[in-house]
Amino acid sequence: MTELLDKIKAGEGLHLDFKFRLDDQKKIAQTLVAFANAVGGSLLIGVKDNGKVSGINPEEECYMIEGAADLYTKPRVQFKTKVWQERHHLVLEVIVDKSKLKHKAIGEESKWHSFVRVDDHTLVGNKILKKVWDFEKHGVNRPEKFDKTTSDFIQLVRNLAPVTISTLYRKSNLPMKKVDGLLSVLVFWNVISMDMSEVSTSYCLSD
Repeated sequence: MTELLDKIKAGEGLHLDFKFRLDDQKKIAQTLVAFANAVGGSLLIGVKDNGKVSGINPEEECYMIEGAADLYTKPRVQFKTKVWQERHHLVLEVIVDKSKLKHKAIGEESKWHSFVRVDDHTLVGNKILKKVWDFEKHGVNRPEKFDKTTSDFIQLVRNLAPVTISTLYRKSNLPMKKVDGLLSVLVFWNVISMDMSEVSTSYCLSD
């Protein structure tokens, strides 16, 4: 088995995405941004969702990738490319490293959004994640002992987990901004974990 087929056999996931071909530069830009904002990853262009190698014209796909990065990501996502050959088919690998910056891409309503990679999905970053990124950039010290409001909030999450932010707004009797702030800093301190999916985002105590 070739190295390319080994990659494909691993399947789509956090680090890998298959594309039959590139026909939507905005969607591709979102994937590039998601990889850069998460842990890095690769696009294999010329591979179907079922893992079958279909092949592409690398020159045409490189042009599409360059345009996606130039027009629809900011700061521009940097990437490397590699061409693989499997029998008479060519596959383009687009390699994105984890970035020290946080990038955005054009999303719905032609607005700039943060994107992140979760499992094999590219998701829009929510406001809690954005606050966590701010804490990662600027830092915030964890106290030796939490105050009563914070302790009560942690207990609420424990009792309701997995719980959505809308439920916490209703059950905590705290202002929405206070809930946002507590969730963000507690996720940053790894006291609470955030589980993002295509359907919803929920919170529970970290293990």
